[in-house]
Amino acid sequence: MTTSVETAAVSGNGEQPQQAQSSLATAAARNLATTTKSVPQMQGISSRWLLRALPWTEVTAGTYRVNRRLTHTLGDGRVEFVSTGAEVRVIPAELRELPQLRGFDDSEALESLADRFIQREVAAGEPIVEAGRPADEVVLIAHGKADKLGTGKYGDRTVLGVVADGDHAGEDLLTGQGGEWPFTLKAVTACTVLVLPRRALAEVIRRSGPLRAHLEDVRASPHPPQNKHGEAAIDLAAGHSGEFGLPGTFVDYELSPREYELSVAQTVLRVHSRVADLYNEPMNQVEQQLRLTVEALRERQEHELVNNREFGLLHNADLRQRIHTRTGPPTPDDLDELISRRRKTQLLLAHPSTIAAFGRECNRRGLYPPGVEFQGQQVRAWRGIPLLPCNKIPVTEARTSSILAMRTGESDQGVVGLRQTGIPDEIQPGLNVRFMGIDEKAVISYLVSAYFSAAVLVPDALGILEDVEIGHHDG
Repeated sequence: MTTSVETAAVSGNGEQPQQAQSSLATAAARNLATTTKSVPQMQGISSRWLLRALPWTEVTAGTYRVNRRLTHTLGDGRVEFVSTGAEVRVIPAELRELPQLRGFDDSEALESLADRFIQREVAAGEPIVEAGRPADEVVLIAHGKADKLGTGKYGDRTVLGVVADGDHAGEDLLTGQGGEWPFTLKAVTACTVLVLPRRALAEVIRRSGPLRAHLEDVRASPHPPQNKHGEAAIDLAAGHSGEFGLPGTFVDYELSPREYELSVAQTVLRVHSRVADLYNEPMNQVEQQLRLTVEALRERQEHELVNNREFGLLHNADLRQRIHTRTGPPTPDDLDELISRRRKTQLLLAHPSTIAAFGRECNRRGLYPPGVEFQGQQVRAWRGIPLLPCNKIPVTEARTSSILAMRTGESDQGVVGLRQTGIPDEIQPGLNVRFMGIDEKAVISYLVSAYFSAAVLVPDALGILEDVEIGHHDG
């Protein structure tokens, strides 16, 4: 009896032979098929909430002038320092940021003052100055953070504010108005301070005739009447009866108001004519190149509105509207302090990492603030004010950032965006594309330009919570 068994041939190396293809392969089939494709994608596109939230003011002449009431500024700026190793020294010219030295330009006297400041290290929890003690020194905060403490109506301790890098106290000593410290400065972190004792100050004044004359003029010049914002006062009468002599008044304006010129972000888009002629189906190559270029320009526009040193919001907030966190991370108390500095705060802007840090602080306290609807979308909020993400706000290497609070619109004397519409070859408001020609290599060039700026109409329209620690985690 014979049994027939079919066996597959085996090659010499033991591998199975490849079988003949029995159907059309997918790689070949794609040559005859129309693939479904997306338009070109771009990872660098963000929500750009600042561009969407700012009300835009039309600037027809390319320049926007902000007229304000006359303001008497005494020079309450921040002092800057230089360091060599652990030694810190105040920059002599920066002493003019002290109100009594504003406008004083005798470099020799300023050098003498700077040389006589004494460096002092203060540990966290120790006082820098104490209320009731003689105010016999000028104090400059070179590095660190301190609470400004006072006494409440019933003798309890109250926090009047926070001082940090560049702030100062005791400058009234320059004009002989020392007296006693009305508050206590208590170091929250380790602080480096520079102090100028009364005796050293008196020596410099005695030796410098220009400094002595300048300070005498400051003492002799009475401050003009002004309101709490520093604006020239408007004399009024109220509550009188009979034939009362009414005061005469007028509203004085700044003689040299600030003007904002429109800034520009530009690039040249280049497309080879062969690409534009032959590869336009199903998508127009020039249109897609232009779409992504415009997205990049809008991203840069928002970056400039935040960071530009001339008109960017981070650099144009009034010094009196800049505050520091009390402990480091952004707490609900810090945001309350920030929004209380202006009427009708309408927007809060922060880096996404800062918003996450604020969320951690809320969770730690058992707070879960509800969101609000803003421009048709549900966003996070605090006290009903939208808290919008903006990744253009920088985060330092030390993991600190800032939170912006603003009032917007001309009618509310707030922050406004500036642009000019109706420009030649405009494709979006304030943005145009102009044909530049074809070069000898058959490359087509287009000039893409966006014109913009921003203005803060009055100082309290914009405030900043500075040096916010976003890398702090408990537990």
